Amino acid sequence: MEKRKDNEETNNSLVLFSALSKDIADVLVYLENEENQKALDKDQVEKLKLKMAFICTYVQLSYSDFEQFEDIMTRKRQEVENLLQPLFDDDVLTSLTSNMDDCISLYHRSNKSDATMMDEQLDFLLLNLYHLSKHHAEKIFPGVTQYEFLQNVCGNIRDFHGLIVNGCIKHEMVENVLPLFQLMAERVGHFLWEDQTDEDSNGDDQNDRDARLFQLTHLLLKIVPTELEVMHICYTNLKASTSAEVGRFNKKLLETSPDILRESIIQLQEHMIAVIPPSTSGARNIHVMMEFLLLILSDMPKDFIHHDKLFDLLAHVGVLTREVSTLVRDLEEKLRNKEGNNQTNCATLDLLENIELLKKDLKHVYLKSPDSSRCCFPMSDGPLFMHLLHMHLNDLLDSNDYSIALIKEEIKLVKQDLEFIRSFFVDAAEQGLYKDIWARVLDVAYEAKDVIDSIIVRDNGLLHLIFSLPITIKKIKLIKEEISALDENIPKDRGLIVVNSPKKPVERKSLTTDKIIVGFEEETNLILRKLTSGPADLDVISITGMPGSGKTTLAYKVYNDKSVSSHFDLRAWCTVDQGYDDKKLLDTIFSQVSDSDSKLSENIDVADKLRKQLFGKRYFIVLDDVWDTTTWDELTRPFPEAKKGSRIILTTREKEVALHGKLNTDPLDLRLLRPDESWELLEKRAFGNESCPDELLDVGKEIAKNCKGLPLVADLIAGVIAGREKKRSVWLEVQSSLSSFILNSEVEVMKVIELSYDHLPHHLKPCLLYFASWPKDTTTTIYELNIFLGAEGFVGKEEMKSMEEVVKIYMDDLISSSLVICFNEIGDSLNFQIHDLVHDFCVIKARKENLLDQIRSSAPSDLLPRQITFDYDDDEEHFGLNFVMFDSNKKRHSGKHLYSLKIDGDELDDSVSDTFHLRHLRLLRVLHLEPSFIMVNDSLLNEICMLNHLRYLRIGTQVKYLPLSFSNLWNLEILSVNNKKSTLILLPRIWDLVKL
Repeated sequence: MEKRKDNEETNNSLVLFSALSKDIADVLVYLENEENQKALDKDQVEKLKLKMAFICTYVQLSYSDFEQFEDIMTRKRQEVENLLQPLFDDDVLTSLTSNMDDCISLYHRSNKSDATMMDEQLDFLLLNLYHLSKHHAEKIFPGVTQYEFLQNVCGNIRDFHGLIVNGCIKHEMVENVLPLFQLMAERVGHFLWEDQTDEDSNGDDQNDRDARLFQLTHLLLKIVPTELEVMHICYTNLKASTSAEVGRFNKKLLETSPDILRESIIQLQEHMIAVIPPSTSGARNIHVMMEFLLLILSDMPKDFIHHDKLFDLLAHVGVLTREVSTLVRDLEEKLRNKEGNNQTNCATLDLLENIELLKKDLKHVYLKSPDSSRCCFPMSDGPLFMHLLHMHLNDLLDSNDYSIALIKEEIKLVKQDLEFIRSFFVDAAEQGLYKDIWARVLDVAYEAKDVIDSIIVRDNGLLHLIFSLPITIKKIKLIKEEISALDENIPKDRGLIVVNSPKKPVERKSLTTDKIIVGFEEETNLILRKLTSGPADLDVISITGMPGSGKTTLAYKVYNDKSVSSHFDLRAWCTVDQGYDDKKLLDTIFSQVSDSDSKLSENIDVADKLRKQLFGKRYFIVLDDVWDTTTWDELTRPFPEAKKGSRIILTTREKEVALHGKLNTDPLDLRLLRPDESWELLEKRAFGNESCPDELLDVGKEIAKNCKGLPLVADLIAGVIAGREKKRSVWLEVQSSLSSFILNSEVEVMKVIELSYDHLPHHLKPCLLYFASWPKDTTTTIYELNIFLGAEGFVGKEEMKSMEEVVKIYMDDLISSSLVICFNEIGDSLNFQIHDLVHDFCVIKARKENLLDQIRSSAPSDLLPRQITFDYDDDEEHFGLNFVMFDSNKKRHSGKHLYSLKIDGDELDDSVSDTFHLRHLRLLRVLHLEPSFIMVNDSLLNEICMLNHLRYLRIGTQVKYLPLSFSNLWNLEILSVNNKKSTLILLPRIWDLVKL
């Protein structure tokens, strides 16, 4: 009796569904008619199609338990009726709405959870699910990779099932996979029901969006095996099919399957990192295979694949992907059940053998060899590049990154051969003697770096792995053999010497050594008298002069004089620059004249607080490097003019500013050093308390004369000769270089800075240039330098010394060169700064050597340096068009090769944030995303967790906990998370990060 009732119910549902399908088909025919289309609103038509697809989908799936089913379906049915009323007469409308009502009612009552659909029913369901997923991917979540992936999978499964319904594929060929289609449809249907169910839902709640993306990732992991089974059937059983329909499907599959396979592996990779500890036996082999497969599937070079072999190659990759997917599931299940995994581990060893076999097939069977190309070294400082490359290769060899496992032996060969070659070019003279060889060395070294990095970031990685890397290694070996043949030029006991290495072992000196100051005695005494005596009225002592003339040095000298510090109640030093923020500067002054070290909150009137703090006190304030009168007015407005004997020192390049700020005292136009003062500075720096030998006296004084009285130039040249041998020939070389400079302009002073820079050991050059990553006049602490120079890879490992000790040694040497200034402005911590002109030089040089740059959102990004600081301005137009670094789909761009990324500025618009991806920046060592720019969501955080070269990470996020995959960041040393006072749970696996 019960069985007959079920059969009647099934027959009734089929009849009703058939009637509904026919009515909707008639509506679609009407809407597709060309004549009718002219009179119809396209947006309304698309909305109608979508709502009918929604109703048909969930009528068929109503045996499942959907929340608010009746309410939502009734509302959708009413929306369809409203859209149809202007288009059809009452008879058509009544028939359709009646059938919709009957289907909703009958299917809702049936509760048949075990219902198996007929082929036609399932085909119709798959078609509608494809339309719904397409709408989500293109309209609601445009640019979101997971939704595009879902759309592609739904489309492929529907098209494949259509071939079965049309009789193009025999049932016995697919009988094992057919049951999976309905299960997949049910899973997708459940997800889309819980997701935004119509186009009016904008998904503004970021937490809801993040949660949906998390659920979508898990859905994809469940339905991808079905897609892989379909691919396997096509690549094996249907390859030789004579059916035109099958042929068209296979052609489409060739176009879409690389992307689908790639995304499925990425999803599987992220899942595996989250649930399977890296120490699990066999896990590393699976990860290495996934890296190899992703290398094949990313930027797949179809132009270089033999036309008749693409199908076979994708079939091979598909088989390996299925195998990897199965192994991950087996490993996960065994871990969950606490079972041994010896059998799975043995299977993973076969994966490594398969990699080598497929590499051979790729070279000899599947791929065409590309034309050989030659890289040209694009920078100017070859030894610096070779030094950084040496450190980079060392870091890669020390890394546990799975992608490096594919080329670790090749990296060792490159490193060893380049070390031998560098040892030959130990002196600049030999680089000049063998210019042609040196030029070829730089070209091939640059090529090696580009090829290795391209493989790691999957930038045309497959062709580089199979062809370019072996060719480059061969080129390096040939140059090594050529150099070996020059036996008479290589001392037998030379060994491997680092180019321009320090002449003696690195030693620790004192960072607090006082700066040698000479000259300006009369000026110093004059300013001291003006400060400590004279009228009780507020007075301003202005010091003017060209860049490098010693304005700041003189002001600093009197600021720290004991007679001054004891004379005033309050003192403060404030360095201004062209891009100043008056509130921050006033805050800086306030923190020095008050007992509080904490910064004032945004809504407090800093000027008023400062005025009250200074009122009734004798204060002394230095405003260093003021550029214009407006700045002066803004900063001095809070300073009380009470008759307490208060003083202000103003330093500026602009005489107009000095005259504008004058009260009683005339501005002091700082003179140049006299030749005897310049020589005194040089002598003290070079010989300390000893006297200069007679044989160097005349050339030394000539050098001093050529400094043209500029203290900055004298100081820089003193740094050069202090670090070199005390020989006449060496000093004559410095004199010859200096005498060619006129020194009557900033450009000529920059040449002196370059001379000083050129005499630095190469390991110090990137450390100096890194100061350009901060704005002018920025004071940097030893703590910050330790963090960033280490994270950027600019500080090498020294035996028996910690990273902190090495950084301090490097800073000592830069201070000795006079290129870096060390002082203690506030508190006890050491502070470092560089002169404005040195900063200008570092910015220019860093750009020239492609080391770092600062850009805005509209800047072109065809060639990005290894490190950028990015200031995002939401007023800039065409963000997506002009700045493509975050576009993971761009085929070839240097953004993938970034080592360091810092982003600040305006909040990233929601329409752009969904397309903001970081997963392809696989070489990143430093990532700093200011919370004002973006609060990192779950999806982006999962991408960050795949960047396992990261040393430094600073982000803002309001996620409840860091994901398990965070343990993938093995190299992380510094982690800073701004969670805006929300609770952040640290899971135990974070303690696996031993370097943190």
